[in-house]
Amino acid sequence: MKEIVLGKWRNNLNEAEYLSVLHDTLMRGDMRKTRNGTTRAIFAEQMRFQMIGGFPAPSTKQLAFKSVVAELIWFIEAGKDSPIPYRLSIDRLNQLMGLPEDADNPMWSHDQKRFADNGKALFPGDCGVIYGSQWRNYNGEGKDQLTEVITSLKKDPFSRYHVITAWNPLKVGDMCLPPCHMKMQFFARHSRRKDGKLYLSIAMDQRSCDMFLGVPFNIASYALLLHMVAQCVDMIADELIITLNDCHIYTAHLKQVRTQLARDTSSAPKLWLNPVVKNIDTFGMDDIKLVGYEHQGRIKATLL
Repeated sequence: MKEIVLGKWRNNLNEAEYLSVLHDTLMRGDMRKTRNGTTRAIFAEQMRFQMIGGFPAPSTKQLAFKSVVAELIWFIEAGKDSPIPYRLSIDRLNQLMGLPEDADNPMWSHDQKRFADNGKALFPGDCGVIYGSQWRNYNGEGKDQLTEVITSLKKDPFSRYHVITAWNPLKVGDMCLPPCHMKMQFFARHSRRKDGKLYLSIAMDQRSCDMFLGVPFNIASYALLLHMVAQCVDMIADELIITLNDCHIYTAHLKQVRTQLARDTSSAPKLWLNPVVKNIDTFGMDDIKLVGYEHQGRIKATLL
């Protein structure tokens, strides 16, 4: 069970949510040999982030926020303009990140190359039907879950059907990496101030959780998606809840984790979205910024 370790993290409760699970994984994790390295792992933890407390970007190390934005836009675009529609192309992600199209992408090239080496890529840079493909064209059948949920939030905000899934057992073999963040559900509530406003939360389930490198990125990505959808449906971003299943730290990252846990936190930054944008498909890189982001620099580690 998660134990929140406060003290020097008290001035940033959102970051304390993450750091406490990182600390628990380090201290209680069971040693396990996995396909890509030995890990310390615990199972089934929950983190809750209040957006009123600021955007949950870590201050104890630098978050590559531009990469977060680029990847989320890449997912939302869903490969509609790829050589084969709805197969996500790493070339487009590189373009969004400002990299040469044929560059090694720091996040996806390893998995894409393995996919290609196994003979599954259908064109250079093909990542298959990952994430956004399932969000916008589930099972290749034209079902746009994201648009349907946004429409439903506007028409029936208290429905219990605001669910989007990326996990598709029929298509996992046609993905360069099976989805780690598998399912999300949105929840709207009335303002406790009785001011007539609706507040929007999102809960996400994650099967595989690289606690040092991946999870801070996932937290920021889903917090950003929450804010974007809230703006599209004229609600206020409220709470992000993430259920982490296989929480693990690679033994190759133990030194870096100890360095991060030894640091004090700073206050959280604020997120700025271009207020003109009301359509999830028209957000661009320049429409999203972090304001007042203070951090203690990168802690380098190898992505495994």
